[in-house]
Amino acid sequence: MQAASTSAPTMRAVSIEHYENFPVASILCPRHLRPAVAAIYHFARTADDLADEGDASAEQRLQDLQAYRADLLAISRGQPASPRWSDRVFLPLAAVLREHQLPLNLLHDLLDAFEQDLCKTAYADREELLDYCRRSANPVGRLLLHLYGVKDALALQQSDAICSSLQLINFWQDFSRDGPVGRVYAPHTELQQFGVTREAMLACKDDPTARAMIEHLCDWAEALMREGAPLVHRVPGRAGWELRLVVQGGLRILAKIRAMQYASLIQRPRLQATDVPILLWKALAMKAAPISEESL
Repeated sequence: MQAASTSAPTMRAVSIEHYENFPVASILCPRHLRPAVAAIYHFARTADDLADEGDASAEQRLQDLQAYRADLLAISRGQPASPRWSDRVFLPLAAVLREHQLPLNLLHDLLDAFEQDLCKTAYADREELLDYCRRSANPVGRLLLHLYGVKDALALQQSDAICSSLQLINFWQDFSRDGPVGRVYAPHTELQQFGVTREAMLACKDDPTARAMIEHLCDWAEALMREGAPLVHRVPGRAGWELRLVVQGGLRILAKIRAMQYASLIQRPRLQATDVPILLWKALAMKAAPISEESL
């Protein structure tokens, strides 16, 4: 809960490098749930690596993801997975599926998003981008809520808002990385509104119009985070405190983008060790009402 980037103090959800916006089994996670959280994390991270890491062709990546999905289907039917990922991913995940009755469709949604990244490099509007977030980020939050036994409609809606926000923040953070590999996550409607071309985004051309658009996009991500933030008071125990740090980690990245005057086309903001005290303080300061400007 993505989130989200995921992907910092104790959780991968505000991690600095790999599969950002995804919490792993930290000291804030109840001990009895750490194996389940770790299994979900390794499933998602390995699929992410298949889609993005190394020098394989797009065709080979798609074949690998299809084989990965076949192993997911196998363990869901009580059958063994292939040896390739079995020990690290599918043996632990099979146990978690049995014990916690995880919604299998959410795991398939994650794989759908990874496959989409292999063929889709631009988005027409916010609705289309949020549909991607629905599969790339929101399943993470819903899986974690399932583990914690939080299943009501409002909680799921707030979780989706947090996770989509974290995913969008990760996009705005990664403009300087995505452009060189041919991806533009800023919706075409926003590009048109501010007079920014796709070619300029691919070239990471920094100018006042691009910065104005990025400011606009950051405001959108912040509004989504505000919508979902009250969930931190409904998730029980230490998980609620971890979720506070997840929310504050995303907001901290937005604050860093603002501090660099929205120049994320040429500079990638990152969370550092020096951010930890700030995140902890802001997490402690979150009240039952929706987060205020002082939370940023």
